[in-house]
Amino acid sequence: MTKHNLRIFRRIINAMLAMVLVFGLSRTVMAQDGGETAVSAVDTVWVLFAAFLVFFMQAGFGFLEAGFVRSKNVVNIMAENLMDTTMTTMGFIFLGFGLMFGSGNAFIGKEWFFLNGMPDVFPGLTIPTLAFFFFQFAFCAAASTIASGLMAERTDFKADLTYSFLTGLIIYPIFGHWVWGGGWLAQMGYIDFAGSSVVHLVGAYVGLAGTIMLGKRKDKKFGHSIRGHNIALAALGTFILWLGWFGFNPGSQLNAEPGAISLIVVTTDFAATTGAIAAMALAYIYTRKWDVSMAFNGALGGLVAITAPCAFVTPQGALMIGVIAGAISYYGVDIMEKLRLDDPVGAFPVHGMNGIFGILAVGIWGVDGVGLLHGGGFAQLGIQAVGLLACTLWTLPLAFVMFYAIDKVIGLRVKPEVEDAGIDEAYHGIGSYPEFVTANNGEAPEFIGLPGMMPSATD
Repeated sequence: MTKHNLRIFRRIINAMLAMVLVFGLSRTVMAQDGGETAVSAVDTVWVLFAAFLVFFMQAGFGFLEAGFVRSKNVVNIMAENLMDTTMTTMGFIFLGFGLMFGSGNAFIGKEWFFLNGMPDVFPGLTIPTLAFFFFQFAFCAAASTIASGLMAERTDFKADLTYSFLTGLIIYPIFGHWVWGGGWLAQMGYIDFAGSSVVHLVGAYVGLAGTIMLGKRKDKKFGHSIRGHNIALAALGTFILWLGWFGFNPGSQLNAEPGAISLIVVTTDFAATTGAIAAMALAYIYTRKWDVSMAFNGALGGLVAITAPCAFVTPQGALMIGVIAGAISYYGVDIMEKLRLDDPVGAFPVHGMNGIFGILAVGIWGVDGVGLLHGGGFAQLGIQAVGLLACTLWTLPLAFVMFYAIDKVIGLRVKPEVEDAGIDEAYHGIGSYPEFVTANNGEAPEFIGLPGMMPSATD
C-alpha cells in the first residue's frame, strides 16, 4: 500500500470513528415500559462535566480564602473548605436531597431520603437521577463554603463541621425546594435560574448570622482592613471560580441545548468582566491604587449577580449587570465596615448583596416580556422581591438558632490565645509555611531556613 493510499485509508477510518462517536453520544436509552426516550448520553455527559467544574470551585474558594486570611490561619481555612464539602454532602444525602427534590407539598419533599427509592431517570429530564444528584450536591457544598469566608480566623473547627452538616441537611434544601423543587415560590413564578438566592444568598445569610454571633476578630479595627497574606493564592482562586462558573450556570440548563448554553456562557463571562473592571476602577478613583483584590471580588460579584438571570438576559444586559455588581462589591465592603461586621474576605458583598441584586435583575433585564426594561412591568419584580423576603425570613432566623445552639453545646469561637497565635498549630498541628516563623501577629513571616541551611551574607 502506497503512502497516499495509506493516508486515504486513515482518513476513512477516522471519519468512521467520528461517525460512531457521534452516534454513540447521540443515542438514547429507551424506557422499557413504552419505548419513550429516557436518557440522553449527551445531556448526561454535559451535566456531569458541568458538575465536575462546580465541584472544582471548592478549590477556588479554598485558594481565595487562603489568600485573603493571614498566614497563621491558612491550614485551618483549607481544612474548613475541604471538610465543609464532606459534611455538607452527608447532610444532603441523609435528608437534604429528598427534602429539596422529592415529591411532597409546596414546602418540603417527602421521599428519597438517604437516596432510597429514587427513579433511574430524574422526572422531566433526560439524565439519570444519580447524575442530577451529583450536580445538585456540588451546589449545596458551595453554599456552606461561602459561609466559612465570613467566619474566617476565629471559628472553632468542630463548630464549622456542625454548621456545614446542618446547612446541607435542612437550611439549604428547604428553601431550594420552594424554588427548584416545585414549591410555592416556583408556583408563583419566581425565577432563580442557577442560584443567586438558592446557593449564594443562603450561604451568605448563614455566614452573616455566624459572624454576628462570633463578633469581630480580636485585632480587627473597623475602618482599617487586615490585608491577606498571599495575593497570588487569591488570584488563583478567582480564576478557578470564574472557570467553575462555566459549569455552574450553563450546567443548570440540565441539557446540552447548544443555543441555550452558549448564551449562558457569554452572559456569565460578560458580567464577570465588567464586574472586575468596575470594582478596580472605583478602587483607583478613591485610592489612586489599582487594587487587584477589589477586581477579584468585582469579578465574583458579577458572577453571582448574573447567576439568576443568565438564561433570560441579553449579552448587553449582562455587561450592565456586571458593572452594577462590581460597584456593589466595592461599596459593600465599606457598608460592612460601617455596620461593624467583620467579613475577612468580603464574602457578604459578593454573595449576599449581589445575590439580592441578581434576583432583582431578572425582573429588570429579563427578555421576552419578563423584565421591566423589556415590557414586563413590575409584576416579575414583585415576585422576585417576595422570594428574597422568603429567603431572608427562612435562612437568617434559622441560622441564628443553629449558631446559638452550637455555641452552647460545642462552642463557636476559638480561645483568645489560639486566635492570637493562629488556629493552624493549635488545631491542626502544622503551619502553612513551616520554614518560616511568624512575627507581628502572623502578618510578617521571617525566613529561618530549612534544617542545615545557613543564610548567605546577602540574605
